Amino acid sequence: MFKKFSPSTDISGQTPVKSSMQRAIRSSILSSWNIDAETLEAIWPKKESIIHVKCREHISIYTLHNEPLFFQHFDGPVYPTLRLLHKYPFILPHVGIDRGAIRFLLAGANMMCPGLTSKGGRLPPQDAALPAGTPVAIDAEGKEFAVGIGLTTIGTEEMKKINKDVAVESVTYVGDELWAVQKL
Repeated sequence: MFKKFSPSTDISGQTPVKSSMQRAIRSSILSSWNIDAETLEAIWPKKESIIHVKCREHISIYTLHNEPLFFQHFDGPVYPTLRLLHKYPFILPHVGIDRGAIRFLLAGANMMCPGLTSKGGRLPPQDAALPAGTPVAIDAEGKEFAVGIGLTTIGTEEMKKINKDVAVESVTYVGDELWAVQKL
């Protein structure tokens, strides 16, 4: 999504977000992320207004004090930026890829089932299985922090059973253009 993103050419405008829309974004975040209101308040205080940065291909980036915090594609799920995920690693469920899949992820590829189900990969246990369409943090074998954020295309239990095809659609990763932007 951010493989060829350039703030100088891909941003079409910046506008303050209405308070009703801010409430809707807060509600969406609280319902879809593993986060409580107190943590969200630490990330984004209620008294602070966020700015909606409109980008090409219907991408919306929400910033606070010019720092990108969240982004969204069309009316899809609201994702945290990787920098925010590194500060608060518990806000998204985690899946892990093996060493062999790291170079593909850092090139922008989607994650395949074998990279998640192999010896170095990691999926949540059966009692914490994730359904399709869940935003996840992608950890890499041997790395301390998440190296990407993606959206599951199939449930984690299905990934274990079929062990082929795309399992997680890559949304952003370390080294893409959103990662490079610290201020907008």
